[in-house]
Amino acid sequence: MSKPDLSHSVSPSSSRPSVTAKLINGGVAGLVGVTCVFPIDLAKTRLQNQHGKDIYKGMIDCLMKTARAEGFLGMYRGAAVNLTLVTPEKAIKLAANDFFRQLLMEDGMQRNLKMEMLAGCGAGICQVVVTCPMEMLKIQLQDAGRLAVRQGSTSAHSSSRSYTTGSASAHKRPSASLIAWELLRTQGLAGLYKGLGATLLRDIPFSIIYFPLFANLNNLGVTESTGKASFAHSFMSGCAAGSVAAVAVTPLDVLKTRIQTLKKGLGEDSYSGITDCARKLWIQEGPSALMKGAGCRALVIAPLFGIAQGVYFVGIGERILKCCE
Repeated sequence: MSKPDLSHSVSPSSSRPSVTAKLINGGVAGLVGVTCVFPIDLAKTRLQNQHGKDIYKGMIDCLMKTARAEGFLGMYRGAAVNLTLVTPEKAIKLAANDFFRQLLMEDGMQRNLKMEMLAGCGAGICQVVVTCPMEMLKIQLQDAGRLAVRQGSTSAHSSSRSYTTGSASAHKRPSASLIAWELLRTQGLAGLYKGLGATLLRDIPFSIIYFPLFANLNNLGVTESTGKASFAHSFMSGCAAGSVAAVAVTPLDVLKTRIQTLKKGLGEDSYSGITDCARKLWIQEGPSALMKGAGCRALVIAPLFGIAQGVYFVGIGERILKCCE
């Protein structure tokens, strides 16, 4: 995404953002985006984890029931984890794609779909260093409310205990730090990276689809006078590419969510791996279960990446660095 015709490659102050500016842009985009769409992401996690439609009938029903049962802030359960880690995650993803494009495409100037896809693949691999533990912690917090509803008020206190081993050492309300500590204490670093394979299977195809699609959509709006696309076109290109990529990899996201959910409700299966999860899901809930939360994912990812391209277009990172000089 470092071509002159891409939205984030031209800033008011320079023709090519520095690595620091790219990191700032990615971080700002992540913070703004997550704040805007986190409730929808929470609904997606709960819909993907429930078997059938025993609790939530859809996204709106999920959000309404969550707001009534847990209050407005309940829709942001787990947001602190995302807001803390989304800055390095988005920064790594966007900066890595820029790096690989310049490395593989003669400083990003030559249009080559295969190289664009390879650059996206590299970005997807790099980001899982942060994405996997971030999603691992976020999912436990997001799903706690669904478990409380499923198990009933008499066992609601039980549902908020340790999300790792079920030990008696963590009888307090779950928090990201508590879950992380339990995982590290009982399973080591590998505990935080449970579902790494599923995360890679989701994020690599996503990046392979998103980055080349955005680059080509955005290139359609380039004007001869400015040599770049307008803000509106870049924003819409990011939204469109994000939606397509998000829906395309939804089955892999469902598998990842199920595998990374540590605490199960009564009658819910545990999974030994990706193949086991896919087989049980297909047999017990049918192929349509693999598309659970697809609409939510599109509504989450589209503005996230639209905002990201908008931040790059405005050049917030470059402006911040200029003010600090």
